[in-house]
Amino acid sequence: MQKLKNILFNKPLILTLWFGLSFFAVAKDVIMHFSNKETTHNNYIIYKHNFLNLIHQQSLFGPEPQYYFDLNHYGPVFGLVIAPFALMPNQLGVILWVMFLAFILYYSIIKLPLNNSQKLVILLLNVNSIMGSSGNVQVNPLITALVIFSFIFIRKQQDFWAALMIILGTAIKLYGIVGLAFFFFSDNKLKFILSLIFWSVVLFVLPMLVSSPEYILKTYRDWYPDLLAKNAANFTSTRGNVSVMGMITKIFLVKNLSNMLILVPAILVFGASMLRIKYWRNLKYQLLLLSSVLIFTIIFSTSSEPPTYVIAFIGVSIWFVILDRPITGYERFLIIFALVLTNFSPSDLFPRYLRVNYVIPYALIAFPCLLIWLKIIYEMLTRNFDKDAETLQLAGYAD
Repeated sequence: MQKLKNILFNKPLILTLWFGLSFFAVAKDVIMHFSNKETTHNNYIIYKHNFLNLIHQQSLFGPEPQYYFDLNHYGPVFGLVIAPFALMPNQLGVILWVMFLAFILYYSIIKLPLNNSQKLVILLLNVNSIMGSSGNVQVNPLITALVIFSFIFIRKQQDFWAALMIILGTAIKLYGIVGLAFFFFSDNKLKFILSLIFWSVVLFVLPMLVSSPEYILKTYRDWYPDLLAKNAANFTSTRGNVSVMGMITKIFLVKNLSNMLILVPAILVFGASMLRIKYWRNLKYQLLLLSSVLIFTIIFSTSSEPPTYVIAFIGVSIWFVILDRPITGYERFLIIFALVLTNFSPSDLFPRYLRVNYVIPYALIAFPCLLIWLKIIYEMLTRNFDKDAETLQLAGYAD
C-alpha cells in the first residue's frame, strides 16, 4: 500500500499528468488536422474573434458562421485577456492558451493554505477534469483560478488584488462574482469596497483604449439580452442546464419550473452557513466556504454544462482533503460517487450507453455535487471548529 501511495502521490508524475494530458488533449487535433490553419477548436476561434471584433468595433454577440458555429457570450474585457494568443497563428495560439489555463489553475491550487500532500491530492483528483476542459478549450480553469486567488488575497489582507480577481472574473464570465462571498473575511472592508469600485472603473474603461467609449457602452447594453437569450436556450439544450434545477426538470418532467423555487432556498441556506461569525478567521471554516462557493456556483446555474464542472470538482477536492481522518463510510461513498458520475462520466472512461441515455439527459452530473454541497453546509452549521488547528494535516500522507 505504501508503495502504491509513493507512486500515486509522486509530484513529478502528477505534474506530468496535469500538463502532459492537457497538452495532448489540445495538440492531438492540431496534429491530426495540421493542414487546417484555422484549427478545429471552435471555442478558440470564438475567443479569438472576441478580440478581433473588439478592435474592429463589431458586435461581440452576433453569429459569424463564416468563422465559427455557436455564439460568443464573453464581454469585451475577455478580448484583452485573449489578445496575446489571438495575435499568434491559430495552431500555436490555441495550444499556448490551453497550457496557460492549465498553469494558472495549477498555480492557484499550489498557493492554497494547505500542505503539499493535500495540494497533490487536489491536482490528482482533477487530472481528468483539466484534460476534458483542455480538449474543449474551455475558459473555466481561468474562472476557477480567479475565484481561488480572490480567496487567497483576502486571507493575505491584500484586498486591492482580491478585488481585481473578482472584477476580472465577473467581466469575463459572471461566475467570477461569487468571490464576493469572501468579503466577510476581509480585515479592511472599506478598502475592499473602494478597491472593487476602482477595478470596476479601470476594467470598464480599459477596452475603450482599443475601441471607443460608444462601442463599449453599446456592447454592455447588448450583453444583457444576449445572456438572457443564452439562459433561455439552456432549457431546451440536451447538454445545457446541468444543474439542480435541470436535474429536477428532466427527471420529473416538470415544465416551466421557476428557478427561484430552488435558488432562493439554496441562497438562504448558503447565507445561513456564513453566519457563524466567531469562525470567520478559522482556516478550515474558510476553506469549507471556498469549497461551497465553487460547487454552489455550478450546481445552481442553468448555464452549467459538463465541462463547467471543472469548477465544482475543485471545490469537491478541497472539501475532501480537509476532512477529518479517518473519513467516514458516507464521505468515502461521496468522493467515489463524485469521481465516477461527475468527473468521469463526460469522458471515455465512462460507459457511453449510460452517459448518452441517462447521465446527460437527466443532468445526473450535478447529483453527487449536490450531496457534497449539502454535507459542507451541514458541517459549516454544526461543526466545532475550535478544535481545528490553523495548520491542516492530511492523515496518511507525509509531506
